[in-house]
Amino acid sequence: MTWFKRDAHEIVPPSDHEVRTEGLWTKCSSCGKPIWNADLEANLQVCPYCSYHFKVGARERIHMLLDSGYEFVDGDLRSTDPLEFRDLRPYKDRLRQAQQKTGLNDAIVNAVGKINGLDVVVSAMEYSFIGGSMGAVVGETIARAVDRAYETRTPLIIVSASGGARMMEGIASLMQLAKVSAGLAKLDDAGIPYISLMTDPTTGGVTASFAMLGDLNIAEPGALIGFAGPRVIEQTIRQKLPEGFQRSEFLLEHGFLDAIVSRKELKPYLANAIDWMNAKQTIELEATASEASAAAAD
Repeated sequence: MTWFKRDAHEIVPPSDHEVRTEGLWTKCSSCGKPIWNADLEANLQVCPYCSYHFKVGARERIHMLLDSGYEFVDGDLRSTDPLEFRDLRPYKDRLRQAQQKTGLNDAIVNAVGKINGLDVVVSAMEYSFIGGSMGAVVGETIARAVDRAYETRTPLIIVSASGGARMMEGIASLMQLAKVSAGLAKLDDAGIPYISLMTDPTTGGVTASFAMLGDLNIAEPGALIGFAGPRVIEQTIRQKLPEGFQRSEFLLEHGFLDAIVSRKELKPYLANAIDWMNAKQTIELEATASEASAAAAD
């Protein structure tokens, strides 16, 4: 006689009315505690226990920052795979997979709208699209955001989340660093504010160009920011790096950032900064106009 017997008809699959918990919790990557997904979403994807900032997609980022009624723009560009690049897989296949996964044409989203009633142009990078790498489409889309800000004299915000230049596009990718930087120089000459927000991670050519060129350079807590990664640097110099090297707190301490702003404080912080920059811009324009009038009178 067996100790336990189970007939086949006694194994009943769960009904549609039973409670399912799979996919309702997220484990924090920092403190390891489970978080109810509804609570995580309400807390803007920040761990309520240790304040770890989870990665946020470009569209979700724009939704967090802008007032309702914003508009997505410049989303019609697609990469042409100019080098017909192939490594383990053809680049075209990687692009197609990333497009299906994210619903985007490339690793960038532009939007126009308001932050607490103040007009802004926002360009946000999408890390889940081939690591947020910057190819020709990303560079051109950001350049269009720069041009839009210049033409409308509207403050520009670029949200960086990237592994750097996209190697599959070779020199066409590297050219974007100079193109975007030149456009930002034009904004600077016109006195139009540009705020750079760096999130985890911001590395490679993105850090070496537009991410560090803001009138105000800010970052989220704990973001990895640098050119080469810590492991590459350690292998090159054959030395152990300091704890927290290349994290936002380390960069702020060493003068590479102006501020670290938590996600929940980001929108009011940006609104205050833009309001101050707009006021400064108005004063400078009035002073220039006054000087021109005085010179004409003489």
